[in-house]
Amino acid sequence: MKSCGVIVEYNPFHNGHRYHLEEARKESQADVIVAVMSGNFLQRGEPAIIDKWQRAEEALKNGADLVIELPFAYAVQSADYFARGGVSLLHHLGVDALCFGTDSSSDLDYEKFGISHIRNEETINQLYQEIKNNGQSYPQQMTEIYRKLLPEWSLDFSSPNHILGMGYAKENAKFQKPMKLIPIKRVGNAYHDEEVSHQEFASATSIRKETLAGHLDALKNVLPENMIKTLSHLELIDWEKAWPLLKYQLLSSTTEELKEIYQMVEGLEYRFKEGAKKSNSFNEFMGTVKSKRYTWTRIQRLCLYVLLQIRETQIKSVWDNNYLRVLGFNDTGRQFLKLKKKDLSVPLITNINQKNEWLLELDIQVGRIYALLFEEYQEQDVYKMPIYIKEE
Repeated sequence: MKSCGVIVEYNPFHNGHRYHLEEARKESQADVIVAVMSGNFLQRGEPAIIDKWQRAEEALKNGADLVIELPFAYAVQSADYFARGGVSLLHHLGVDALCFGTDSSSDLDYEKFGISHIRNEETINQLYQEIKNNGQSYPQQMTEIYRKLLPEWSLDFSSPNHILGMGYAKENAKFQKPMKLIPIKRVGNAYHDEEVSHQEFASATSIRKETLAGHLDALKNVLPENMIKTLSHLELIDWEKAWPLLKYQLLSSTTEELKEIYQMVEGLEYRFKEGAKKSNSFNEFMGTVKSKRYTWTRIQRLCLYVLLQIRETQIKSVWDNNYLRVLGFNDTGRQFLKLKKKDLSVPLITNINQKNEWLLELDIQVGRIYALLFEEYQEQDVYKMPIYIKEE
């Protein structure tokens, strides 16, 4: 079976995502579309507004054939680590192509860029060590490095999907048999646009804003009809719901304890502690803590690490022990798994049991805390079986 992968979040699933899946199938001529999807916490350091099971179901109803969970240890990371996790899982499944959206204005040859990066990786790392404490943000630093070392590429690290595309290209080029890369130009509103227009496509940022405000009528042109129905009857999650738990963690922990949190560096524990004392909402806290040196996203991710009490050893344990956790499939996806199962080099997990529970220990931990954000506790992992959508 010819296969094409996508690496996604679907927070929530919208028309742009459906377009992406349609284009992925068309451009790759694939028999099966494999979606590697973040769980209940997302790359930008946010809780998903609806849980991973609801999002996986929407994906299967709108073009995906198989949904694999991207573990927390990769999902809530900078673009390079996020890309590493998604690309490695697709390679473990022997997927033929990777299709991704790009907001780049240039016609970058991502495959050639990936090869070029690998050839110059040692020099790039050396240049980064020389400027990493110069007061610039990471995207600004990387733009400076690439413009100095590879001026012919005219690279820009200010566009989120473009950054991810470059991350996919770099990781893909490391494999002996790389996947074919298929970039799809972004359509409709820009990534960070906060207003929903009357077009068919809108940014996920604007859709979340209107959804959390209860303005679902404004989204009828940009969301699949079933997605609107789903959002209308579910309890929605955002950072403000998690704020009391985060504030408790910050106030009850000493600065020495906070210093042990994953990626808590350069005295940020003091800034976080003081910010918690002064703030009565998550948004107020972010305004207090954010600085020019650290992006909003970087601080949000660190907030999640505090909320969930994440340690570096937990992250590295997942990196050292990859697995494929199935969230859902249709008949085509199930057939694909059956064909691939005998050749897999990592465990394939469809249900949690005593033999594999240690592999998912971190995701079970963060899933239980996510479940606390609902008015009524909703188990996320134990006793949960993959969603099955029967094809007509």
